[in-house]
Parts: sequence; structure tokens; C-alpha cells
Amino acid sequence: MSINRVVISGNLTRDPELKATGSGMSVLKLGVAVNDRRKNQQTGEWEEFPNFVDVTVFGARAEALTRFLSKGMKVAIEGKLRWSQWENQQGEKRSKLEVVADEIEFLSSRDGGSGGYSAPTSAPAASGADDSGGEEIPF
Repeated sequence: MSINRVVISGNLTRDPELKATGSGMSVLKLGVAVNDRRKNQQTGEWEEFPNFVDVTVFGARAEALTRFLSKGMKVAIEGKLRWSQWENQQGEKRSKLEVVADEIEFLSSRDGGSGGYSAPTSAPAASGADDSGGEEIPF
């Protein structure tokens, strides 16, 4: 068994790009900068290094999200990893790893203020039923 789930939070590096497949399905492309913290061995100081992650949203929600997302917004994204491979015009093989989003949560508003609105990009979760039986989760 394998598990393919990823959760990231960071800032959008560009305005979202909405396109359509040949069959007419909407595809939204996003870029998210996610910081990685590492200790500098020479100075002993912690430094932040950005990782740039490509994110894709499919379907009707892709169209709706274009009205709310813009460069610089802070978002949290949950989804799965997808690897793709192709050949460019010069015949060179290329590949990339991207996140296919199931849910996007706005952590800041379009104007930079604090947000917190969650926009599921998949079917909504089951009703708010609590399966923990009233016990506190130990983590």
C-alpha cells in the first residue's frame, strides 16, 4: 500500500492561469512558494530557502477560484503528487512533479488581510460527524 497525500502552505508566486483541455475541462495552474528552514553551518543561523511548487486544479472549481486567487496570497493546499513526463521541441525529455489540489484554503484575503475561508476543490467532506467518540486526539 502507498499513500499519496501532500499538504503545503505558502504564497502564490503568480496570478493563476486558467486554461481548458481539448475536451473543454477547465485547468487552473498556480505557483506556490513554500519555505524550508535550514541551519547555515558557517554562521549557525537558521535561514529560509524557498521551494517553488506547481499546483493544478481541475474542473468547475478551477473557474471559480480564478476570481478569488491572486499573486502574493497565502494559501494552504491539500492534494496529491503527480509526476508527468514529455518531450520538448528539441527532442529533450522533461519531467516535473506537481500537486493536484483537492482543497485550497485562503489564509489571506485578496487584499493581503487575514482570511481563513476554505474552498474545497473536491466533493465536500461528510457532515460534521465526529468519529472520535468524544476522546481527545493524542497529537
